[in-house]
Amino acid sequence: MRLGIYGGSFDPPHLGHLLPVIDAAEALRLDGVRFVPAGEQPFKIGRASASAAHRLAMTERLVAGIPGFAADPSEIDRPGLSFTVDTVTQMAARHPKAELVLLLGADAFALFEQWREPERIRALASIAVLQRGGDPAIVPADATVQVLQTRRVDISSTELRARVADGRTIRGFMPDAVADYIVEHRLYR
Repeated sequence: MRLGIYGGSFDPPHLGHLLPVIDAAEALRLDGVRFVPAGEQPFKIGRASASAAHRLAMTERLVAGIPGFAADPSEIDRPGLSFTVDTVTQMAARHPKAELVLLLGADAFALFEQWREPERIRALASIAVLQRGGDPAIVPADATVQVLQTRRVDISSTELRARVADGRTIRGFMPDAVADYIVEHRLYR
């Protein structure tokens, strides 16, 4: 089994998160992908707008109905800061026969060497960087890192939070189930 791991704030999750991961899952022939909302990211302490529970619920709605895709509460359930090395270690223990693939956006990959125990992460999972079409080419120093060209989806969570705060629509930027959740729970107002 080949299992992808894709983490992020998902504050809120949107098609810019989902579509490139679908591309990557197909290109890498992954059997599944776990979307892992961060509990508290070390590089974004105190910057989440929605609670961890809301971000997990929205992420569940983002991936609902996509075979093999699931939201994973590992980082939210674990106390303290969310470190990818802990998540990958936990996934490896939970899925001992799986080949793990850590899916990273180019922005996250640029900071990878600053993360806690990057060498341990590499020992437990292969790294695939999702490079959006039209962005400058990524040339990783480590030959084991795979760079995948994915579609360019110019949507950001920051933009979507601002749209909600301004009373503008977010329909079409995310599945309706996520937009409905945001309205129902009065998030980002």
